[in-house]
Amino acid sequence: MTQYATENIRTVAWVGDGGAGKTTLVEALLAKAGAVQAAGSVERGSTVSDFDPLEKTYQHSLRASLVHLEADGTRIHMIDTPGYPDFIGQAIGALDAVETAAIVVNASSGVQMIAARMMEWAAARKLCRLVVVNKIDAENVNVPAVLETVRTAFGKECLPINLPADGGKRVVDCFFNPAGEADFSSVADAHRALVDQVVEVDEELMSLYLEQGEVEPAQLHAPFEKALREGHLVPVCFVSARTGSGVGELLDILVKLAPNPTEGNPPLFTKGEGERVIEFHSVPDSGKHVLAHVFKVVMDPFVGKLGVFRVHQGTVTRDTQLFVGDARKAFKVGHLFMLQGAKYVEVDRAVPGDLAAVAKVDEITFDCVLHDSHDEDEIHMRPLEFPVPMHGFAITPKRRGDEQRISDVLHRMTAEDPTLVVSHDPTVNETVLRGLGELHLRSVFERMASQYKLEVETRPPRVPYRETVTAKAEGHHRHKKQTGGAGQFGEVYLRIEPLPRGSGFEFVDQVRGGAIPNTLIPAVQKGVEQVLTAGPVAGFPMQDVRVTVYDGKYHPVDSKEVAFVAAGRKAFLDAIGKARPIVLEPIVGVEINCPANNMGDVTGDLSSRRGQVTGTQTMHTGMLSVNGLAPLAELDGYAARLKSMTGGHGAWTMSLSHYEQAPPNLQAQLANEYAKHRRHEEE
Repeated sequence: MTQYATENIRTVAWVGDGGAGKTTLVEALLAKAGAVQAAGSVERGSTVSDFDPLEKTYQHSLRASLVHLEADGTRIHMIDTPGYPDFIGQAIGALDAVETAAIVVNASSGVQMIAARMMEWAAARKLCRLVVVNKIDAENVNVPAVLETVRTAFGKECLPINLPADGGKRVVDCFFNPAGEADFSSVADAHRALVDQVVEVDEELMSLYLEQGEVEPAQLHAPFEKALREGHLVPVCFVSARTGSGVGELLDILVKLAPNPTEGNPPLFTKGEGERVIEFHSVPDSGKHVLAHVFKVVMDPFVGKLGVFRVHQGTVTRDTQLFVGDARKAFKVGHLFMLQGAKYVEVDRAVPGDLAAVAKVDEITFDCVLHDSHDEDEIHMRPLEFPVPMHGFAITPKRRGDEQRISDVLHRMTAEDPTLVVSHDPTVNETVLRGLGELHLRSVFERMASQYKLEVETRPPRVPYRETVTAKAEGHHRHKKQTGGAGQFGEVYLRIEPLPRGSGFEFVDQVRGGAIPNTLIPAVQKGVEQVLTAGPVAGFPMQDVRVTVYDGKYHPVDSKEVAFVAAGRKAFLDAIGKARPIVLEPIVGVEINCPANNMGDVTGDLSSRRGQVTGTQTMHTGMLSVNGLAPLAELDGYAARLKSMTGGHGAWTMSLSHYEQAPPNLQAQLANEYAKHRRHEEE
């Protein structure tokens, strides 16, 4: 492959709602640049980026995929991301690999939930942003109204950089071109608005502009990039990926105006641990030490584990020795790839700005940092904020003896997807896989069956209730056991008190005078934490409680760690019984998009589930966003219910909000079930 300097590299993540046309747009750009002979089709399953068999079946993206093209002496790395809420984790993970986030908006439906969220996440990661309005040739599309919707949703800094002309059959540039004809507005006005916005970030250029009335495009490049970095300008461009209208102009924008790695904001690295953490700025210099960040892991059935990374500093070549995180032992890069959908294109080197991959390195994990010098130890990317996976299925193998295989396969699945979480509840011997939605989890199960030949049975999991206390209390226990030899002795006095919701657990040592030696205090804490795993009311984990150990006794011969573990555990249980323990239920925040004429049904249904509406917002023509809170236990099967209420036009997401006290009847029901379970175990 042709070698490119960092200044001639662009990186773009295509993000936005499902159905906006991101995959078709990527395919059109590849065809325009000559990277493929002809654009593929999502419907025919022939696109470069949607190569997975499940994606071809569903006819939409399930995972972020990488492609690249070359145009006018520039290499452009592109990441095509899923747009459905269940797969949003793949889109979020792509943000740390690029300078530019291109938010694709369907001209027919306007700004929807995922586009709005991706704009917020991209801004939080300090990315340059671009809005691409696709499908401008669709029937009954009011493009001026769509532009106004974009500016209302994303801010007045969103300005058109080109405009549709000839009924959307072509687009006309408004940045380099000071005049021309368009379907609406005025090219001259759009050009003037862009220049006005750009020169505001450069006082010297603004003075020149005010004096001369115009500036040369070459003079605008540096302030244009600065305006992008600061979010002072978000260009809006128009395109029809289906007909090709505006595709060449969009490619031209990426080459001439999108930031290269030296022009974007620096990646959000930190160095150090705990209180020693400081910001760390990498330098996009190919001659410095290597620093790369793994933003995607692929478990390929043919080449094994694939770590996909963005090079931020230095040059990676074959035979480069790289460390994974703070590991002391390096691995050697045997083969270096760039991905073109399903194809692995072997390359000699990757410089700052390149997206590359290495295979068969078991130590590589999602979000790890690769480097070639211990000078770069303790460097991490600032963590991404992924939605909390709340949808879950308890799973068991269909075939006896597949228990270990389930564990192995789930480990592979969670290595690829940071929004998949596996937990095991030993009290009921239940393995639960949690994700962002039912479709998310169903796609995982289908992949397990097709790729790993492993079939599982699923059922709803137990709701992740918690327990806490509501009053202060004290507890005491003396553990004394005498046998033929040395005995066991430990005595503990402690007090407990409730903490605010979400505070977790605190353990405080206030023992004075050596009543319990410092070396045995951890044993007391261990005993207390054993109780935290299964509370006394219904056997759920405990939280939001502070335990203070303030006194005790020990014997110089008989006091051992095991004695104080037992004493701490039973003293804590003694205190809990007096502190009015309760069950807490998880409350989730929900965001529901629905047609305006279904709002009454949606809000009424939410209320019937012990939920409450916290706000509504008009999104675009005929659609509303309803925000609310509801108990997680009441939302089982909600996706099907919403589909029924809205005729398939509703969408929703949820995320953990907080825990609050469960209703008395629910607490009694859970307590009775736990008591029966314990009696059954004792029989």
